Amino acid sequence: MPGDLHNHTTYSDGSVPVARLPLMAARVGLDAMAISDHDTLRSVQYAYDHPVQDGVKLIPATELTGYDYERQHRVHLLAYWPDPESEALRRHCDIMRQRRNECCLQSARELEAIFPQFRTEQALEYARDSGVLYKSGIMQALRELGLADSIYGERYHELFGWNPRGRVLHSPEYIPVREVLATARAAGAVVVFAHPTVYKSMPLLRELVREGMVDGIEIDHPSNSPEDKAECAALCGQYHLIHTGGTDFHGANHKKVYPVGTCTTPDDQIARIEELARKRRR
Repeated sequence: MPGDLHNHTTYSDGSVPVARLPLMAARVGLDAMAISDHDTLRSVQYAYDHPVQDGVKLIPATELTGYDYERQHRVHLLAYWPDPESEALRRHCDIMRQRRNECCLQSARELEAIFPQFRTEQALEYARDSGVLYKSGIMQALRELGLADSIYGERYHELFGWNPRGRVLHSPEYIPVREVLATARAAGAVVVFAHPTVYKSMPLLRELVREGMVDGIEIDHPSNSPEDKAECAALCGQYHLIHTGGTDFHGANHKKVYPVGTCTTPDDQIARIEELARKRRR
């Protein structure tokens, strides 16, 4: 049976605790799952500590964030089977945790001046598992107070939107994408370029594929366009890259929700990831 190789929990900006996800996967007939929380080793360590849970094999993973400064957009890279003791990877996660917290704590302080009902401490309750305050945690607190009717609705765009710029938006400085790729490789990870349609990343992806900088592409994803899927499949065939699928599950913390197992990775591609990871650990 296939596996869902892209999922988020309360270890980052998802709404569901990590221990509940494997059973979700088992109930839809999956044999494998990667819990790939943003820029953290918590999801990685959980999988190493629980290699099989509820009959589902857990693949250690994290989704690393970088930035393409030439084209001015974020980039997400799925790193499978990284070494959790890697100094470079630990440093990356520490930097991103600090920068995200600085930005969202500043946003929260500004929100206290806008909404007298709101307190930063309430939003921080949603950061207990991750150690990071995300915008989704702030929005969960606002929804509880009756100040927002959803996580990513009109209130979110008013406060955190890009264009027009949100009233309290503060964005962290992201690490250049090639530095992030070097960090993932230093940790021995198998690197898959995530959802290229989301950040209009096809020009960058073409470059990285030609340079041999990625091991695979996430083709089956709810947000990928048919055109990008077709080109990504062709790139995987031409360059012998791994092709994966993942739901990008966030529980309730998503503009359009999808259940675990919506998008999956075939068994043979999971085997390729594992074989490559073993070679890099030797």
